[in-house]
Amino acid sequence: MEPTKRKMAYFLLLTASFIVSRTSALLVPTNPTSATVCLQMADATSVNTADNRDIIQDSELDDFVEESTLDVNSLDTLEVKKRLLEVLPRMTGSSTEFREVETLVNTLEDRHKPVLTLDFLNLAMAGEWQLLFSTSLSSRPRQNFRITEMFQRVESVSMNSQNGTVANEVSWELAENGISFDASGLFTVVCDYEIKRGSRLELNLQDSILKLAKGSALPEDIESLIGLMNRAMPKELFDPSDHAVDTTYLDGDLRITRMTGPRFEGVRDIFIRRGSMEID
Repeated sequence: MEPTKRKMAYFLLLTASFIVSRTSALLVPTNPTSATVCLQMADATSVNTADNRDIIQDSELDDFVEESTLDVNSLDTLEVKKRLLEVLPRMTGSSTEFREVETLVNTLEDRHKPVLTLDFLNLAMAGEWQLLFSTSLSSRPRQNFRITEMFQRVESVSMNSQNGTVANEVSWELAENGISFDASGLFTVVCDYEIKRGSRLELNLQDSILKLAKGSALPEDIESLIGLMNRAMPKELFDPSDHAVDTTYLDGDLRITRMTGPRFEGVRDIFIRRGSMEID
């Protein structure tokens, strides 16, 4: 998929002050706000372009599952997983697609056998995971800003440790003049975690870092750039403070998580291991 066709847009209003510096990395303060849950693709053509978007609450998602005509009972787990990975990149925003995705995800979660040992859990989670899908309220994509890649890096202190770090990283490009994308770089949200209650990761936000790429132009309005970043990232990845992450499905190349906490309760994210497979 060409970067210009990637439209990753999620709504989260930024209200914080920033100090502009000419160094290549800037520490960025975050400001938690409330969130509402709906289904939305994380890395595909925008699936909802109406000004007033229908918000899908958790209770409504259960109704969607019941209405789905997909017969998952006739599919084994590998076939369910394959079907999910076929559907996600091609979603256009129809309610039928949302129902199918929800059914497939719930089926994988129901059939999942959790990892029983700490060392194996750390081994299975470790690495870089590309975001495929998130549940968030979406907004319109911007013509002067784009995210070309979004992934999550999970690292444990050691295989037998309950502690580690989670870093949500995006590659971004900005056309501040509205013509050429002459500014680019990375934006990283870094959290410490502690494993509790089985596979639950309790998060503690440490830093949000904006780093310019080599040869990038220096954006004139850093606050505006962070605001664009804020809208383009899923809310739960931009500011996961005071939240925990439950791993509801995990294998060698697919990972499904569910957030728990005061603002993003029930939000789901679907990842594939970075570089493990080709997604059109």
